[in-house]
Amino acid sequence: MRPSPGGLVAALGPVLRDRGGVWVGWPGTTEPIPIDQVTGALEAQAGYSVRPVLLDGEEVAGYYFGFSNEILWPLFHDLQNFCNFDPAYWTAYQAANRKFAEAVAPDVKKRDYVWVHDYHLTLLARELRALGVGCRIGFFLHTPFPPLDIFIKLPWRRQILLALLDFDLVGFQTARDRSNFVHCVSALLSGYHHDARRHVGTIEGPDRRVKVGGFPISIDFDEFEQQASQAVVESRKDELRNAIPDRRIILGVDRLDYSKGIPQKLRAFGNALERFPELQGGVSLVQVLVPSREDILQYQSLKADVEGLVSSINGSYTRPGWIPIHYMFRNLDRYELLAYYRAADVALVTPLKDGMNLVAKEYCAANKDGDGVLILSEFAGAARQLGKSSIVVNPYDIEGVADAIHQAYHMDVAERRARMQRLRTTIRKRDIFWWVDVFLKEAAG
Repeated sequence: MRPSPGGLVAALGPVLRDRGGVWVGWPGTTEPIPIDQVTGALEAQAGYSVRPVLLDGEEVAGYYFGFSNEILWPLFHDLQNFCNFDPAYWTAYQAANRKFAEAVAPDVKKRDYVWVHDYHLTLLARELRALGVGCRIGFFLHTPFPPLDIFIKLPWRRQILLALLDFDLVGFQTARDRSNFVHCVSALLSGYHHDARRHVGTIEGPDRRVKVGGFPISIDFDEFEQQASQAVVESRKDELRNAIPDRRIILGVDRLDYSKGIPQKLRAFGNALERFPELQGGVSLVQVLVPSREDILQYQSLKADVEGLVSSINGSYTRPGWIPIHYMFRNLDRYELLAYYRAADVALVTPLKDGMNLVAKEYCAANKDGDGVLILSEFAGAARQLGKSSIVVNPYDIEGVADAIHQAYHMDVAERRARMQRLRTTIRKRDIFWWVDVFLKEAAG
């Protein structure tokens, strides 16, 4: 067993440990597994109950890799050219959502709250209602929600919108995502009206009243800060600093995905080395690429592009005693990740589009020394909260990102500390437990 690399697990794990509940989900394999043994081990490790929904190879291909990750994922990240609108995927997606509903429905009591997460399960409320579930059901979308001119390309656009309106509360990462959703409902469905007088608005339909709002997700700040102070992290941090001595460390931690803008980031770093010669020998980029969806051809191609760029930049600039880019393609355990956060002088977080991006928040929470610099894409949801105290960039602007790297390199310690203090205060104030409280308060109202 190993944890999923996604932000959803990192965000919601502490919530279920704190409040109790049951996590219903796919175990991530089509192989036969000893269910009781695995769930028992998971529950002991996680601190909450789990209930697996088993999917076979055909279901995973059509529902997970197909509709979820070849249609909704690229569409919701404004990358519609990557979409494969295969009608068979829609059939598989409906069937899988029905299977999840059948796993949830039998034990749900009227006073329970069912909180559904992410684009894989947009139809779940509709399926649960069909099975007679009458409790309150909420939905939170961890990805962005696209504007009308992109969403309208989805052949099943009306079905998705109507299914989302079967939830009692639909949450998004930012006010912009909520507005995009409301605009799509207004343009594509008749008989629905939006009331936006409150931060959490309502959509009134022929027989439904649905709340819609922006709820920026966060992390367990205290846990990250405390773990970042442990001796094992300090030791690993010192090892990293000793391995890359006398220079600034720029850190990139990204899941293998074309929405993360990794080739653009590498080109920007190469551009910075070319245009600002004092950076040569003065900085090293540590780029961690976390494996993900390696069975999808586009992801295999992306990995090859990244490795080609790393090789090209290192081949052009490496000299005795200095390698520009240290590249790793693997998962990091929590303490190793925290050590990299602690060692890094600069975090380079430059997705082309991201619902939130928790790496930015984790880096700041772990930065207990208080003098790191965050370079952040304006297209990450986190920029709405952290933009004033980070260096905000357009990830498509190669020279602009290179300029930001140069600015971070020369930033004096007083400015670095002032910026990081504001970032940490913001994240501490609005942590994962704040997010849960705000969402569930609206759900209960």
